[in-house]
Amino acid sequence: MRPLLHGDLSAAARALLAVPQRQRKPLCLKIIAEAELADAYVRSSGRLHPLYGNGSLMAAARNRKPVDEPGFDDVNYCQCFELVLRQLVRFHLSQRRS
Repeated sequence: MRPLLHGDLSAAARALLAVPQRQRKPLCLKIIAEAELADAYVRSSGRLHPLYGNGSLMAAARNRKPVDEPGFDDVNYCQCFELVLRQLVRFHLSQRRS
């Protein structure tokens, strides 16, 4: 996956906010996996992945229909943002162990 910036996390959180709560964790894991897959594709082929883009979390998240960005006074958005952060920490920790 490409280096992560605030916009990547925001895009992922907004994609999660667009779906019911029970679908958020599976979708988050899927977006992270798609970003990782796309990054590997870009590195090996030198071209954008036809479905998932350039390997950024933002490109993978934008394949969904993210909602407009709310403020951090929106509890649901904060929960989605937190979920993205938690899953990224787990992803990066698992990569270090591999």
